[in-house]
Amino acid sequence: MTFFQSLAAVLTPAGLLWTIIIIGIATFLHELAHYALARWQGVAVNSFSVGMGPVILRREWRGTQWRLSLLPIGGYVEIDGMAPEPGLDGGARPPQHGFALLPAWGKIAILLAGPLMNLLLAIGLMTMTFTAQGVPAPDRARIESVVADSPAQKLGLMAGDVITSIDGTDIPDSVSLQGREAAGWESVRDTLTRAGTHVFTVQRGTQTLNLSFDWTPTVNGRRHLLGIRYGPDVDPASLPVAFATSWRVTAQAVPQVMQSFAGLFKRFLTLDISQDQNVSGPIGTAEIVSQAARVSPWALVQVATLLNLSLAFFNLIPIPGLDGGRILLVLVGAVRGRPLSFNQEQAINLAGFAFVMLLMVFVVVRDVSRFF
Repeated sequence: MTFFQSLAAVLTPAGLLWTIIIIGIATFLHELAHYALARWQGVAVNSFSVGMGPVILRREWRGTQWRLSLLPIGGYVEIDGMAPEPGLDGGARPPQHGFALLPAWGKIAILLAGPLMNLLLAIGLMTMTFTAQGVPAPDRARIESVVADSPAQKLGLMAGDVITSIDGTDIPDSVSLQGREAAGWESVRDTLTRAGTHVFTVQRGTQTLNLSFDWTPTVNGRRHLLGIRYGPDVDPASLPVAFATSWRVTAQAVPQVMQSFAGLFKRFLTLDISQDQNVSGPIGTAEIVSQAARVSPWALVQVATLLNLSLAFFNLIPIPGLDGGRILLVLVGAVRGRPLSFNQEQAINLAGFAFVMLLMVFVVVRDVSRFF
């Protein structure tokens, strides 16, 4: 099978379209927040582009050139006084207007607005999901599907069953936003790594069942899987409860997302292109969206939530070239009582931008390599 045949097998036209829409909205609102905070402080915005690359359409409105660019990925705003200007000697000189004249808090407000918008969008989507579908119940696992001819099916487990305890012990609070496949929650994993007799207490409608089974962790040298796909059971939630739960889930996600990015940086620095499920490139993202589009609209909402959380946290990483890096330079200048010199700031930003571009290339290469 060729690369393009492999690609066509995992991507769908609907999935690609939804990927463009989800990323487009996330990027547009991110840049719109930068734009709004700049204009609120009286700083001009020279251009606002939806998409990257060659400009297809452009229109002047309120002193800004609004652009639609060819490549439906990303976008940008050109804020007056943020980029260096050409000098009389042909070199670059620091700007003396617009963004450059703002106090430190004003600059940070503009830079922070984009990631904060993605964070608020993710929380809004989570709140909508929890209000419509309920909040996760940490002490119950609902079986979504059972693999045919699996140990789970032979045991009598059915889609819709709710596991309330294992070997007489309640399921602990280890809910994730998407759920995990195979053995289930960590309590299930721990149970199924031990040989012997185990008991699932299952709620099926008004019935309570105790299903007992003998378990062997490995078969012919391979890990034995129970064969269930599951998700957390849910409790109905009011809007305030859904909103509070969204903030709690976001706070819990921070260390997990940061750990994923740390793993990516480690792989980049060691040129390790082996695959993992923590960070996806553009093809991997489109594949996930394609799978979600086949499941339900709510699955697409969950993907959009995770994407916006990732964009918010990634842009806040203090690497020059990202919003977090620019914020760090502003803070350094505020602490020193004077900003870094123009040459110092340009060198740091150039190095940071080069690092981010190389990281993006690495992610794409790593993404494509799994098809060969």
